[in-house]
Amino acid sequence: MAEIVGIRFKKAGRVYYFDPAGIDLEVNDYVVVETTRGLELGRVVISPKQVLASEIAGPLKPVVRKAEPEDVSRVQELDSKVEEALAECGRLIAELNLPMKLLSAEYNLDGSRLTFFFSAVERVDFRRLVRELANRFKVRVELRQIRPRDEAKLIGGFGRCGRPLCCMSFLSEFAPVSIRMAKEQDLPLNPMKISGVCGRLLCCLGYENEQYRIMKEKLPKEGQRVSTPMGIASVVQGNPLKETVLVRLESGTTVELPLTKVTIEDKHLDKPGEKN
Repeated sequence: MAEIVGIRFKKAGRVYYFDPAGIDLEVNDYVVVETTRGLELGRVVISPKQVLASEIAGPLKPVVRKAEPEDVSRVQELDSKVEEALAECGRLIAELNLPMKLLSAEYNLDGSRLTFFFSAVERVDFRRLVRELANRFKVRVELRQIRPRDEAKLIGGFGRCGRPLCCMSFLSEFAPVSIRMAKEQDLPLNPMKISGVCGRLLCCLGYENEQYRIMKEKLPKEGQRVSTPMGIASVVQGNPLKETVLVRLESGTTVELPLTKVTIEDKHLDKPGEKN
């Protein structure tokens, strides 16, 4: 068995696991940890717990210490310098005529590393930009290109529902979504209607997809012959949310009936538009 603690560095960011190193930690405690970018301030979101050693991918880095007031003040001091860093980086990008969109920047806890985040359509040669920035700020500079979904998560905004983007509110990781999910939920396949501000398919397509799939399995297929209290009919379409079926009677009349009042007559599936 091994003991782990879950730590998050940004709101709705990915949870990373560390060795609590015997430090008494609780949820919402701020801690200082060693990362690939040096010392960073994080917040405990999963209290220390025991897990099987086989569940851990590799050796965990230990928590350095609980955060002190000085650490929080240091972060605030460095955050105040970010605007200057962004302005200078933006000026250099324009001067070097680089095809990239600058998004944000952040220092690590001890101020020894400055990371810039940007997006670009193609690969960008930013070696000269890194040299210029390192000479200007006298720290180690890193430029990190991010994808459209990560850009939306970083910048934020509001979705079609009028609420803050899910990715910046609570989604710590992006789950795969596909056009098939939109079809499953009978949504219009217009990219303008099923895409988010990032230009990719809406993350929320996956929220109810499984429920739609289960509900649709209960419904007879389009064109299928069914028995109703009004006689034999063929299915025009089903409504999984209401659990109703729109059927066409032999008289040509269409009626919407609860699923409980419809019985499949046979397993024959007529083609849409075929006369029954």
